[in-house]
Amino acid sequence: MPLVFMGAPIIVAESDGRERGAGNEQREEAMSLARTLLDSAATTALVATMALSAPSARADEKVSIMVGGYEKQIYLPAKLTEALGYFKDEGLDVELLNEPAGVDAENEMLAGAVQGVVGFYDHCIDLQAKGKFVESIVQFSQAPGEVELVSTKHPEIKSPADFKGMSLGVTGLGSSTNFLTEYLAVKNGLKLGDFTSVPVGAGTTFIAAMQQDKIQAGMTTEPTITRLVKTGEASVLIDMRTMEGTKAALGGTYPAASLYMQTDWVEAHKDIVQKLANAFVKTQKFINTHSGAEIADKMPQDYYVGDKEGYVKALDAGKAMFTPDGIMPEGGPETVLTVLSAFKKELQGKQIDLSKTYTSEFVKNAK
Repeated sequence: MPLVFMGAPIIVAESDGRERGAGNEQREEAMSLARTLLDSAATTALVATMALSAPSARADEKVSIMVGGYEKQIYLPAKLTEALGYFKDEGLDVELLNEPAGVDAENEMLAGAVQGVVGFYDHCIDLQAKGKFVESIVQFSQAPGEVELVSTKHPEIKSPADFKGMSLGVTGLGSSTNFLTEYLAVKNGLKLGDFTSVPVGAGTTFIAAMQQDKIQAGMTTEPTITRLVKTGEASVLIDMRTMEGTKAALGGTYPAASLYMQTDWVEAHKDIVQKLANAFVKTQKFINTHSGAEIADKMPQDYYVGDKEGYVKALDAGKAMFTPDGIMPEGGPETVLTVLSAFKKELQGKQIDLSKTYTSEFVKNAK
């Protein structure tokens, strides 16, 4: 009976009695060849089937995250996770995009241009008041890491009560630095119209604005703080780089830098979100167990802005602001809501469900 391989018959001759002895060897060779060909065909078919059924890299496996200024030390976990290879370890293709102002990063996410934002948690509360549900997935810090700097040209500014008539630098209008500046002013007896918030970004643009007296004071982070203090062009008025300074200025623990995403997207992509949490929690542990110098060595050299020693010193001094495990600090959301409600009309008299502004599900399940 003929065997069929790939549609073509393979004939194995049946010899008569006289030929069997002489042709037995040829017959066995033919049968062996047939078996080899059939085994090869089966293997080929199996490989093809596996290739078709194997989970290929889906389009949504690539995740774009907008960072509100990834050279800022407060958002260090984003670039550090990439540098340590933790995204790749999770099988993720993460694209980090830079946007100096957190409010603009937020808008990119709401428009669907990116899936997540590394920015301040306070946006999650602010957006819920506007009917948009966004949640912190991994909480990077428990203090803002921000400082209110005053130009040394204006020694008359001794407290936020002296902001009246002044131009104050913030990263962007509607940004977290804007929120904190407005809170400090209102807390010290001023009205929102008593001063002007000027969007000047961070780094060189912030420095230039202060040097040119376009702003007399401003809210910024490391390494900008160290650069201006070191040159004697500014002094620290309010320091929120430490837990102690944060509690003194804002009345409690203030969760700030985080990875936040739209709740609907999180619910639809839990597997990807878990992988992101796995990667970021590893980074939080790395920060908690390594020195500023060891962490700095993993970062791009241009982040030092020509002063690695100052960068490391600032990192060592402010490293305690980072959470060790990515979990939302207890009482933190309540402090943020209290701060925002002091000056934001959208929040006054409105019920905010804080439980919907963050989730600990993924960080607690992180591997």
